[in-house]
Amino acid sequence: MSVQYFSGRLFVMPLLLLLTLLCHIATSIEVSDLDSCGAEFAAVKLNIKTLNKKLLIGRWQVEHLQRHKYFRPFRPDVSNIKPETDKALGVNLNSSDSLSTDMTLVKHLPPAGSLIVHDKDCSELYDRLKPPSGFYRIRPKLHQDPALVYCDMGDGGGWTVFQRRRHGKVDFNRDWVDYRDGFGDFKLWNDEFWLGNEVIYSLLSEGKNLVKIDLMDWDGKKSYAFYENFRITNEADKYRLQYGQYSGKAGDALAGGSGTVDQWSACLSGMQFSTRDQDNDRFLQGSCAQENKAGWWFNRCHAANLNGKFYRSGKYEGQNDNGVVWGTWKGLWYSLRHTAMKVRPLLMLDDIGSGAGAF
Repeated sequence: MSVQYFSGRLFVMPLLLLLTLLCHIATSIEVSDLDSCGAEFAAVKLNIKTLNKKLLIGRWQVEHLQRHKYFRPFRPDVSNIKPETDKALGVNLNSSDSLSTDMTLVKHLPPAGSLIVHDKDCSELYDRLKPPSGFYRIRPKLHQDPALVYCDMGDGGGWTVFQRRRHGKVDFNRDWVDYRDGFGDFKLWNDEFWLGNEVIYSLLSEGKNLVKIDLMDWDGKKSYAFYENFRITNEADKYRLQYGQYSGKAGDALAGGSGTVDQWSACLSGMQFSTRDQDNDRFLQGSCAQENKAGWWFNRCHAANLNGKFYRSGKYEGQNDNGVVWGTWKGLWYSLRHTAMKVRPLLMLDDIGSGAGAF
């Protein structure tokens, strides 16, 4: 049996032609003729029927994958095909924009590469498979490469985690490029990381989402804050922060507190992102990012900074309130033990959402 290659795919053309011929012969032979041919021909006819069923099932599977957009329609590369090969394969190359063929099988072949499905976020993955919490690859935008993220499938399910503090082993006092591209460990369930402002922007840019901020102190007590339509702008606008309505138990620290003066100097709505090498805050006498040892959205400077310096045991002292703080819950001079920032669509049904978070 001769084998031919076409754009990196294997076509067993003589076999298909032989099967077609045998199928026509088998259907035209009477029962008496079949008996005279003996058991060998009966076995061949049975094999043909079996192959026809497999081809039918395979064709249905490919059409199902195409219909549900698990891969794009097959467009083979014909740049290196010789004219005599084209004629042998039954391919018409008269048009430079499209490829036509007389063979139905060629039209339904899958494209090169694997059939790995990348969901746009953890909520899609949860709806499709309901897997356990862990690290998975998602693709928020089709033009971007897949990103490795931690999916929190507890607490109602479908949360894409973009910030996590657990043990202080990862340094969050980083440059602009690190915060843009992301850093930290992405292997174990208790790893610390910042997902990266570019991926976060892709996750949040459309709005209509719900961000939950999980907090835990050093006594094991938990609290949380919800923000609707949490989003940031692109890098050209320095990843400016915007968000909608607050709800929860930890207090609206992103708004700066309850006082008018506190809100004027510490409200983070509309603030651009700052790092130690890019000062985009409103503090004219210095750099909030340098003082607080973190990349974050700063005003003059903050009432919330979850990327601050990790202090063990909670209460700390220093020249600046640069801990992992949520001022409306524990104050500016208490550094939290665990934090997580996670997002999912605003309209999503909970399975077992408790409101207590999942660390």
